[in-house]
Amino acid sequence: MRPAKPVAPRPVVRQTAVPEEGEGVPCPSCATPNLPSRRFCRRCAAELQPAAKAAPLPWWRTVWPFRRRVRASSGRGVRLLVILAVVLALCAGGFLLLPAGRALLEDTRDKLGKAKPVTPVGIEASAEVPGHPAKNSTDGLSDRYWGAPAPGASVTYTFGKPFRLVDLIITNGASAKPEAYAGQARALQVTMEVTSQDGEKRTKQLTLSDKPGPQPIPTGISDVRTIRLVLRSPTGLAKGRHLAVAEVEFFQRS
Repeated sequence: MRPAKPVAPRPVVRQTAVPEEGEGVPCPSCATPNLPSRRFCRRCAAELQPAAKAAPLPWWRTVWPFRRRVRASSGRGVRLLVILAVVLALCAGGFLLLPAGRALLEDTRDKLGKAKPVTPVGIEASAEVPGHPAKNSTDGLSDRYWGAPAPGASVTYTFGKPFRLVDLIITNGASAKPEAYAGQARALQVTMEVTSQDGEKRTKQLTLSDKPGPQPIPTGISDVRTIRLVLRSPTGLAKGRHLAVAEVEFFQRS
């Protein structure tokens, strides 16, 4: 057998002594002296000369657009005046555009929503032909009509509670059937007067076609309480004939 190969001894690591630093300013955290050239403590690594903390900002400086820090004499007053002018302009614009914006919103809701019929609780006509009362205009039957003796006659519909009138459908003439439509005279112009809950009156001129069948008319009027229709511009009116309106239907937003 061969003799074992000798194993070399492991090297021994000897720590070198770190020279102590000279006297200096003591650390504000652990009181260890450090040389004046040091920025951080040689023992705890704390900052030897910490920078002074900035004074806390007032609450209004923490809100945009005042959040950005500014230097003295850097146009702070001008910027505040500009911001104030912008805020005032936005308020004025919102005030002026509010009616138009609200109307646009309501029209959009009318188009996106569904309409449902609403029935008046009261009907009163300024004049009626015997046998053809104004209540025939809301009975749901297109072969019965309200007969008015002459142009200028009106009918007023009263509703139980205010609503938004999105559509109005008028069936002109004596009937929706073509063979009976021209049996009486028709009104080609109708003045619609709408009264709201607070008494405000709004007037709209409606133009009707001289043809049988329902004629839808978009309206988009809010807070409707009463509707008055005045017949104008007759056609086919002659001796022994009168104006006829077969049906009037009202629709509100559901």
